[in-house]
Amino acid sequence: MIKTLSGVVVGFLLVAALFLFYRFDPETQPLFPKCPFLMATGYQCPGCGSQRAVHSLLHANIGSALKQNAFMVLAIPYIFLGIYLQYLGGRLRHPGLERIFYGRWSAVVLLVVIIAYWILRNLL
Repeated sequence: MIKTLSGVVVGFLLVAALFLFYRFDPETQPLFPKCPFLMATGYQCPGCGSQRAVHSLLHANIGSALKQNAFMVLAIPYIFLGIYLQYLGGRLRHPGLERIFYGRWSAVVLLVVIIAYWILRNLL
């Protein structure tokens, strides 16, 4: 019962968040927080532009989303794979996928990719 209720709550919150990101532009609305790292240093963090990218994706503007935060856009399939493996029975059907994408070294590889993206986005 609690597991079902928490799933319903999470689903409702996700739909509400997607509605807000669809309806309001994070670039112009004060409803959305600004990045404290960007405000303090003038450099973009790996998450900068994610809110604007989600807004662009919900409006089917993939090019704009990639310009805002390419890493976040390209990470969406990885996130969906993790949800599938963790919550939708994918572990049992495809145990090899979990070993490859979420195995021992995956966190280290992901951290290196995030740090490289962080550095490169501020140099280019």
